[in-house]
Amino acid sequence: MYTIGQVSEMFGLPVSTLRYYDKEGLFPDLQRTSGIRKFSDRELETLRVIECLKKSGLEIKDIKQFMKWCGQGSNTYPQRKELFEKQVASVESEMERMKNVLALLKYKCWYYEQAIQDGNEDRLKTMKPEDMPEEIRLAYESAHKR
Repeated sequence: MYTIGQVSEMFGLPVSTLRYYDKEGLFPDLQRTSGIRKFSDRELETLRVIECLKKSGLEIKDIKQFMKWCGQGSNTYPQRKELFEKQVASVESEMERMKNVLALLKYKCWYYEQAIQDGNEDRLKTMKPEDMPEEIRLAYESAHKR
């Protein structure tokens, strides 16, 4: 069993966030001893799932729905699976978007390194993608695709 302070430290979350999750009913089986919350390995795993879902963009109300389904048993497996499939698609879409962001950043780093070496942007402004180093050309094309 772990105290709220220990869990806060383990997960890098404020104690207030853990209290909020508890208040929202996300730890339905949380034990209390003399009013002090005691987190078991089960709550730690629940917290891992909550944090994963939050990072994937899911809102607390939807996480609460997921937790409710968990409490309802195996007949909600299809709903839970669908929720995770939607989040996978959402995360994959965001990763693709961020890949393009990263490509533009890499291209711009190269661009300004070249401008620093040249002392101006004249050569770069007239450069065609096929004249760029392959890695930079690929980054440029990825960043500029529509």
